[in-house]
Amino acid sequence: MSKPQPAAEARSELRLDVEVVIEDDLWRSVDDCVRRIEDASRALTSARPDLFREATAATILLADDMHVARLNGTFRAKEVPTNVLSFPAGSAAAGDGEAVYIGDIILARETVDREARERNIPIVHHIQHLSIHGLLHLLGFDHQTDHDAAEMEAVETAVLTTLGVPDPHAPDLFEPVTRQQT
Repeated sequence: MSKPQPAAEARSELRLDVEVVIEDDLWRSVDDCVRRIEDASRALTSARPDLFREATAATILLADDMHVARLNGTFRAKEVPTNVLSFPAGSAAAGDGEAVYIGDIILARETVDREARERNIPIVHHIQHLSIHGLLHLLGFDHQTDHDAAEMEAVETAVLTTLGVPDPHAPDLFEPVTRQQT
């Protein structure tokens, strides 16, 4: 009979390793961007350990709108940029001691920046939200129905709260920036 693992040792196996790749150098102008993404992935693991049966890995690519528009056109038949795209890796098994690779996430710099300015929120908060959103897609969450969207938003909000980020789904939380007409 095997000896049960202590709780701390068992929990250390449940990790999410996120590799952040900066493709567009404009992302470097965002203070602590990579660290904030890593913080978001750790917060997801801590807040929802039930989502991780084993060590898990993903990549987040920080790209520009043009790259995301090409991918969006190729894979979703929408040749426009979007803030985040998620590409699940499928169900490949990991080797002994290796993390299970769950997929790739791509963020579009100009779109993410514009959305943050329009909502009058810090860009790092928006980046953390979109990183968690993308990771949840890789873990099987979706928002195709109202029920699924509510479930996904609840997880996002709970995780973001642990980071001190206000609920991005709360109505009237942020004053949109109005554009002056000339």
